[in-house]
Amino acid sequence: MKTKLSFGKVLLHIVLIIGSFLMVFPFLWTIGSSLKDMTQIFAIPPVWIPNPVVWQNYIDSFQAMPFGRAYWNSFYITTIAVVGQIFTGSMAAYAFAKLRFKGSGVLFILFLATMMIPKQVTMIPLYLIMDWLGWLDTHLPLIIPGALFNAFAVFLLRQFIRGIPKELEEAAIMDGANPIRIYWSVILPLIRPALAAMSIFIFMQTYNNFIDALIYLSTPTNFTVPLLLNNFKGLYVTNWSYMMAGATISIVPVIIVYLFAQRYIIEGITLTGIKG
Repeated sequence: MKTKLSFGKVLLHIVLIIGSFLMVFPFLWTIGSSLKDMTQIFAIPPVWIPNPVVWQNYIDSFQAMPFGRAYWNSFYITTIAVVGQIFTGSMAAYAFAKLRFKGSGVLFILFLATMMIPKQVTMIPLYLIMDWLGWLDTHLPLIIPGALFNAFAVFLLRQFIRGIPKELEEAAIMDGANPIRIYWSVILPLIRPALAAMSIFIFMQTYNNFIDALIYLSTPTNFTVPLLLNNFKGLYVTNWSYMMAGATISIVPVIIVYLFAQRYIIEGITLTGIKG
Protein backbone atom coordinates (compact mmCIF):
# COMPACT_ATOMS: atom_id res chain seq x y z
CA MET A 1 0.00 0.00 0.00
CA LYS A 2 1.53 3.25 -1.12
CA THR A 3 1.23 6.37 0.97
CA LYS A 4 0.91 9.60 -0.91
CA LEU A 5 3.07 12.35 0.52
CA SER A 6 1.70 15.84 0.14
CA PHE A 7 3.90 18.86 -0.42
CA GLY A 8 2.88 20.21 3.00
CA LYS A 9 4.05 17.06 4.82
CA VAL A 10 7.37 17.04 2.98
CA LEU A 11 7.91 20.72 3.79
CA LEU A 12 6.97 20.11 7.42
CA HIS A 13 9.49 17.28 7.74
CA ILE A 14 12.21 19.39 6.15
CA VAL A 15 11.54 22.22 8.61
CA LEU A 16 11.55 19.76 11.53
CA ILE A 17 14.84 18.21 10.40
CA ILE A 18 16.47 21.63 10.08
CA GLY A 19 15.10 22.65 13.48
CA SER A 20 16.39 19.42 15.06
CA PHE A 21 19.83 20.01 13.60
CA LEU A 22 19.91 23.57 14.95
CA MET A 23 18.99 22.23 18.39
CA VAL A 24 21.59 19.45 18.37
CA PHE A 25 24.42 21.43 16.74
CA PRO A 26 25.53 23.38 19.87
CA PHE A 27 25.69 20.12 21.83
CA LEU A 28 27.78 18.45 19.11
CA TRP A 29 30.03 21.51 18.90
CA THR A 30 30.58 21.38 22.68
CA ILE A 31 31.60 17.72 22.53
CA GLY A 32 33.86 18.34 19.55
CA SER A 33 35.51 21.36 21.17
CA SER A 34 36.12 19.38 24.36
CA LEU A 35 38.37 17.07 22.32
CA LYS A 36 40.40 19.82 20.64
CA ASP A 37 43.36 21.89 21.70
CA MET A 38 43.17 25.68 21.72
CA THR A 39 44.62 26.04 18.23
CA GLN A 40 41.91 23.83 16.73
CA ILE A 41 39.09 25.67 18.54
CA PHE A 42 40.02 29.02 17.00
CA ALA A 43 41.17 27.68 13.64
CA ILE A 44 39.82 29.34 10.48
CA PRO A 45 38.26 27.62 8.61
CA PRO A 46 36.70 25.72 11.54
CA VAL A 47 37.98 22.25 12.40
CA TRP A 48 34.82 20.14 12.57
CA ILE A 49 36.47 16.85 13.55
CA PRO A 50 39.25 17.00 16.19
CA ASN A 51 42.62 15.93 14.87
CA PRO A 52 44.26 14.77 17.03
CA VAL A 53 41.64 13.89 19.63
CA VAL A 54 42.76 15.32 22.99
CA TRP A 55 41.18 13.07 25.63
CA GLN A 56 43.51 14.59 28.19
CA ASN A 57 41.20 17.64 28.36
CA TYR A 58 38.70 15.64 30.42
CA ILE A 59 41.32 14.44 32.90
CA ASP A 60 42.88 17.89 33.24
CA SER A 61 39.54 19.69 33.65
CA PHE A 62 38.38 17.21 36.29
CA GLN A 63 41.64 17.61 38.21
CA ALA A 64 41.84 21.38 37.80
CA MET A 65 38.60 21.96 39.73
CA PRO A 66 36.92 20.03 42.58
CA PHE A 67 34.25 18.54 40.32
CA GLY A 68 33.65 15.64 42.69
CA ARG A 69 32.57 18.01 45.45
CA ALA A 70 30.55 20.13 43.03
CA TYR A 71 28.75 17.05 41.71
CA TRP A 72 27.82 16.06 45.24
CA ASN A 73 26.58 19.59 46.02
CA SER A 74 24.46 19.71 42.88
CA PHE A 75 23.13 16.19 43.48
CA TYR A 76 21.94 16.63 47.03
CA ILE A 77 20.62 20.18 46.45
CA THR A 78 18.65 18.96 43.46
CA THR A 79 17.32 15.92 45.32
CA ILE A 80 16.08 17.94 48.28
CA ALA A 81 14.62 20.61 46.00
CA VAL A 82 12.69 18.03 43.97
CA VAL A 83 11.26 16.31 47.06
CA GLY A 84 10.41 19.60 48.77
CA GLN A 85 8.78 21.25 45.77
CA ILE A 86 6.79 18.15 44.86
CA PHE A 87 5.54 17.81 48.43
CA THR A 88 4.48 21.43 48.96
CA GLY A 89 3.29 21.85 45.37
CA SER A 90 1.05 18.77 45.47
CA MET A 91 -0.42 19.80 48.84
CA ALA A 92 -1.26 23.30 47.57
CA ALA A 93 -2.60 21.87 44.30
CA TYR A 94 -4.88 19.50 46.22
CA ALA A 95 -6.17 22.37 48.35
CA PHE A 96 -6.92 24.56 45.33
CA ALA A 97 -8.46 21.72 43.31
CA LYS A 98 -10.59 19.87 45.86
CA LEU A 99 -10.96 21.86 49.08
CA ARG A 100 -13.39 24.73 49.17
CA PHE A 101 -12.46 27.68 51.35
CA LYS A 102 -13.24 31.36 51.26
CA GLY A 103 -11.21 33.30 48.73
CA SER A 104 -9.62 30.21 47.15
CA GLY A 105 -10.27 31.44 43.60
CA VAL A 106 -8.79 34.88 44.21
CA LEU A 107 -5.85 33.40 46.09
CA PHE A 108 -5.11 31.01 43.22
CA ILE A 109 -5.18 33.86 40.69
CA LEU A 110 -2.77 35.86 42.84
CA PHE A 111 -0.64 32.76 43.17
CA LEU A 112 -0.42 32.38 39.40
CA ALA A 113 0.22 36.10 38.94
CA THR A 114 3.58 35.65 40.66
CA MET A 115 4.71 33.67 37.61
CA MET A 116 4.59 36.91 35.62
CA ILE A 117 7.03 38.71 37.93
CA PRO A 118 10.55 38.69 36.43
CA LYS A 119 13.20 37.07 38.58
CA GLN A 120 15.29 40.22 38.39
CA VAL A 121 12.63 42.07 40.41
CA THR A 122 12.91 39.73 43.40
CA MET A 123 16.68 39.19 43.40
CA ILE A 124 17.63 42.04 45.73
CA PRO A 125 14.76 41.62 48.25
CA LEU A 126 15.41 37.88 48.40
CA TYR A 127 19.13 38.46 48.86
CA LEU A 128 18.45 40.82 51.76
CA ILE A 129 16.17 38.24 53.36
CA MET A 130 18.81 35.52 53.01
CA ASP A 131 21.40 37.88 54.49
CA TRP A 132 19.09 38.66 57.44
CA LEU A 133 18.60 34.93 58.04
CA GLY A 134 22.35 34.32 57.90
CA TRP A 135 22.04 31.91 54.98
CA LEU A 136 24.53 33.51 52.61
CA ASP A 137 27.27 31.18 51.35
CA THR A 138 25.13 28.16 52.27
CA HIS A 139 22.94 25.92 50.15
CA LEU A 140 19.74 26.89 51.94
CA PRO A 141 18.88 29.79 49.54
CA LEU A 142 19.03 27.29 46.66
CA ILE A 143 16.64 24.89 48.43
CA ILE A 144 14.19 26.63 50.76
CA PRO A 145 12.56 29.37 48.57
CA GLY A 146 11.69 26.88 45.82
CA ALA A 147 10.52 24.26 48.29
CA LEU A 148 8.13 26.76 49.85
CA PHE A 149 6.79 28.29 46.65
CA ASN A 150 6.59 26.92 43.10
CA ALA A 151 3.61 28.38 41.28
CA PHE A 152 4.16 26.35 38.11
CA ALA A 153 4.17 23.07 40.05
CA VAL A 154 0.93 24.02 41.79
CA PHE A 155 -0.72 24.98 38.50
CA LEU A 156 0.35 21.81 36.68
CA LEU A 157 -0.64 19.44 39.49
CA ARG A 158 -3.92 21.26 40.15
CA GLN A 159 -4.99 20.73 36.55
CA PHE A 160 -4.41 17.01 36.95
CA ILE A 161 -6.09 16.70 40.35
CA ARG A 162 -9.20 18.46 39.10
CA GLY A 163 -9.75 15.56 36.71
CA ILE A 164 -9.88 12.95 39.48
CA PRO A 165 -13.49 11.76 39.95
CA LYS A 166 -15.18 13.16 43.01
CA GLU A 167 -16.67 9.74 43.77
CA LEU A 168 -13.25 8.48 44.87
CA GLU A 169 -13.06 11.18 47.54
CA GLU A 170 -16.61 10.51 48.64
CA ALA A 171 -15.85 6.81 49.00
CA ALA A 172 -12.81 7.64 51.12
CA ILE A 173 -14.87 9.99 53.28
CA MET A 174 -17.44 7.24 53.79
CA ASP A 175 -14.60 5.06 55.07
CA GLY A 176 -13.72 7.75 57.60
CA ALA A 177 -10.73 9.32 55.84
CA ASN A 178 -9.88 12.95 56.56
CA PRO A 179 -8.45 15.35 53.93
CA ILE A 180 -4.85 14.46 54.85
CA ARG A 181 -5.55 10.75 54.44
CA ILE A 182 -7.36 11.38 51.14
CA TYR A 183 -4.38 13.40 49.88
CA TRP A 184 -1.87 10.73 50.86
CA SER A 185 -3.76 7.54 49.98
CA VAL A 186 -6.00 8.62 47.09
CA ILE A 187 -4.65 11.73 45.37
CA LEU A 188 -0.90 11.06 45.30
CA PRO A 189 -1.12 7.54 43.79
CA LEU A 190 -3.41 8.84 41.03
CA ILE A 191 -1.20 11.75 39.99
CA ARG A 192 2.07 9.84 39.64
CA PRO A 193 2.51 10.71 35.92
CA ALA A 194 2.18 14.43 36.67
CA LEU A 195 4.49 14.09 39.69
CA ALA A 196 7.10 12.35 37.53
CA ALA A 197 6.92 15.04 34.84
CA MET A 198 7.13 17.83 37.41
CA SER A 199 10.05 16.14 39.16
CA ILE A 200 12.02 16.10 35.92
CA PHE A 201 11.31 19.77 35.26
CA ILE A 202 12.42 20.71 38.77
CA PHE A 203 15.52 18.51 38.48
CA MET A 204 16.70 20.18 35.28
CA GLN A 205 15.88 23.67 36.54
CA THR A 206 17.66 23.19 39.88
CA TYR A 207 20.67 21.32 38.51
CA ASN A 208 21.28 23.99 35.86
CA ASN A 209 20.64 26.92 38.21
CA PHE A 210 23.61 29.24 37.76
CA ILE A 211 22.39 32.71 38.70
CA ASP A 212 21.24 31.83 42.24
CA ALA A 213 24.45 29.94 42.96
CA LEU A 214 26.44 32.92 41.68
CA ILE A 215 24.55 35.31 43.95
CA TYR A 216 24.59 33.32 47.18
CA LEU A 217 27.75 31.16 47.09
CA SER A 218 31.30 32.42 47.51
CA THR A 219 33.28 29.47 48.92
CA PRO A 220 34.59 27.04 46.24
CA THR A 221 33.72 23.99 48.35
CA ASN A 222 30.06 25.07 48.24
CA PHE A 223 29.98 25.60 44.47
CA THR A 224 27.59 23.67 42.27
CA VAL A 225 28.63 22.29 38.87
CA PRO A 226 27.39 25.27 36.76
CA LEU A 227 29.10 27.76 39.04
CA LEU A 228 32.33 25.75 39.11
CA LEU A 229 32.46 25.78 35.32
CA ASN A 230 32.50 29.56 35.45
CA ASN A 231 35.92 29.38 37.13
CA PHE A 232 37.46 28.27 33.86
CA LYS A 233 36.67 31.72 32.51
CA GLY A 234 39.51 34.06 33.42
CA LEU A 235 39.78 37.82 33.19
CA TYR A 236 42.12 37.78 30.21
CA VAL A 237 42.35 34.15 29.10
CA THR A 238 39.71 31.44 29.01
CA ASN A 239 40.72 27.81 28.59
CA TRP A 240 37.90 26.82 26.26
CA SER A 241 39.09 23.22 25.90
CA TYR A 242 38.80 22.63 29.64
CA MET A 243 35.52 24.53 29.83
CA MET A 244 33.96 22.48 27.03
CA ALA A 245 35.19 19.26 28.61
CA GLY A 246 33.74 20.31 31.96
CA ALA A 247 30.47 21.35 30.31
CA THR A 248 30.21 17.97 28.60
CA ILE A 249 30.77 16.21 31.93
CA SER A 250 28.21 18.42 33.65
CA ILE A 251 25.36 17.70 31.22
CA VAL A 252 25.71 13.90 31.41
CA PRO A 253 23.37 13.55 34.46
CA VAL A 254 20.70 15.70 32.83
CA ILE A 255 20.84 13.68 29.60
CA ILE A 256 20.65 10.38 31.48
CA VAL A 257 17.65 11.55 33.52
CA TYR A 258 15.88 12.84 30.44
CA LEU A 259 16.50 9.71 28.36
CA PHE A 260 15.12 7.46 31.08
CA ALA A 261 12.23 9.73 31.99
CA GLN A 262 11.09 11.30 28.72
CA ARG A 263 8.14 8.90 28.59
CA TYR A 264 6.90 10.27 31.91
CA ILE A 265 7.31 13.86 30.70
CA ILE A 266 5.13 13.23 27.65
CA GLU A 267 2.60 11.17 29.60
CA GLY A 268 2.36 13.66 32.45
CA ILE A 269 1.95 16.71 30.21
CA THR A 270 -0.53 14.94 27.90
CA LEU A 271 -2.74 13.67 30.73
CA THR A 272 -2.58 17.01 32.51
CA GLY A 273 -3.79 18.78 29.40
CA ILE A 274 -6.62 16.28 28.87
CA LYS A 275 -7.79 16.34 32.48
CA GLY A 276 -7.54 20.10 32.81
